[in-house]
Amino acid sequence: MNKSRLRHLIKEVLSTPPKKDSCNCGCHDCDNVGNEGVVLNESLVKKEILSENLRYHVDNQLPLTENTFRYGSESFLNLWAEARSLYLREIIHVNDDDKEILEETDLGNYGLYEGVKVPLDLLLLENEELEEAEGKKKNPPIGKPKRGGSKKFYVYVRKPGGGIKKVSFGDTTGLSAKINNPEARRAFAVRHDCKNKKDRTKASYWSCRLPRYAKLLGLKSSFSGFW
Repeated sequence: MNKSRLRHLIKEVLSTPPKKDSCNCGCHDCDNVGNEGVVLNESLVKKEILSENLRYHVDNQLPLTENTFRYGSESFLNLWAEARSLYLREIIHVNDDDKEILEETDLGNYGLYEGVKVPLDLLLLENEELEEAEGKKKNPPIGKPKRGGSKKFYVYVRKPGGGIKKVSFGDTTGLSAKINNPEARRAFAVRHDCKNKKDRTKASYWSCRLPRYAKLLGLKSSFSGFW
């Protein structure tokens, strides 16, 4: 799950009210029909087991992505951890955006990085010190994109002032790269102003030059320009 996608989910407010045409909470309670927020299955547990923060989402029919905690704060992480634990036990039901985060990321969980407990999937892509440490430790190849990372692809580059930076790029919404479609290439180049993307430390630079590295990334392409 990439950083821009996660921020979009967190900040997005539904522009239209949901249609009340079916029960989406699994409890068959018509009061919850169309509720896009967190729904508690009170046939399993009582509301009292919830933390105050999660209870607020249930009471106000708010999705987890509309929480007001500072991104990366302890309260932010605790909310996702609690929600994941209850969601996996089918004690709460959530909307599709919340479900995507709970099922496809480890947000709210922790792991060890060089002996230090760190939050997982917090997408610290702006923490250049961490990226540099990772780059120096692995002695990565410079300027050679690879598949994987927080987005579809990533590449290590040298920063103008020294050091190494990891740049993640590529669409993560399920769209395929239409490298061999001339119209799609032209539209992409215009939309992203590719002719002016010259900073190798930016994701846009590498996205605009994706066809050049098609074979390296396992993509089929006979085109080597911008798009």
